Amino acid sequence: MSLHHPTPGTRAATDTATHGAMITAPFTYAVNTGVKPVNETFAEGDIRRHRTGAFESHAMPVRNGRLAQGLGLDSSGFLCVDHHTTMQDFLDPLEVREVYHEEMRQLVARQTGAQRVVLFDHTIRSGDSAEREARKLREPVLSVHNDYTEWSGPQRVRELLPEEAESLLARRFAIVQVWRSIAPVVESNPLGLIDARTVTSGDLIASERRYPNRIGETYQVSFNPAHAWSYFPHLRREEAIVFKVYDSAKDGRARFTPHSAFVDPTAPANAAPRQSIEARMIAFF
Repeated sequence: MSLHHPTPGTRAATDTATHGAMITAPFTYAVNTGVKPVNETFAEGDIRRHRTGAFESHAMPVRNGRLAQGLGLDSSGFLCVDHHTTMQDFLDPLEVREVYHEEMRQLVARQTGAQRVVLFDHTIRSGDSAEREARKLREPVLSVHNDYTEWSGPQRVRELLPEEAESLLARRFAIVQVWRSIAPVVESNPLGLIDARTVTSGDLIASERRYPNRIGETYQVSFNPAHAWSYFPHLRREEAIVFKVYDSAKDGRARFTPHSAFVDPTAPANAAPRQSIEARMIAFF
């Protein structure tokens, strides 16, 4: 599958001697200029992107999520779970569709209690530029963002399920993503997540998301020193980060979970490039 497969060590969840309770790392935040930013993806198979907007870097404390208490989809907006996958080759599109998609639907149904889960997309990313070019993969996203907005969450339901949309939108639904390493372990560019309880509406900047066949919208995120960041060091292939990027309920539970890949200052100089897959689903309740 790749040239960059480190040998997995002992279970990362018990490795607190190497990874303490907190590190400090830089995150790229957006600056609210008053002009709506644009993030454009070109044709399928073209890994180039174009974006507008202003950005600034801020060093933030990042806690070890393995040592945290009280994480959950409706509280912090995310959690890490043990999850065995039967996948053999994540770069085989047919196997991903036939095997992994069903695994993810079942996982999200268990974690959310949803009556129905619709998987509509997945993305494979690599931190190796040569591999990205050869296999037409995406790069890790090194800027703070949330994949759906107040507008684009319901709009995605309308686009995917037009005949059912109005009846589905009358009930609660959520967009949930699952992030996993497709190598034995993540050594570089891990995923950081902001505790949803520390995000305010004023932090969220609506950004136009242009695809070849449709227009969407995401949130870029402006700096807020109250943001509480977490990550799961040395995430193993047999673990999965489940996080919520939209919830239609407005009853105090987590609705948006901004996140970003980041440069881990504790990673060794010879750390293997990150390889990951993220699956996107709509959970209907």
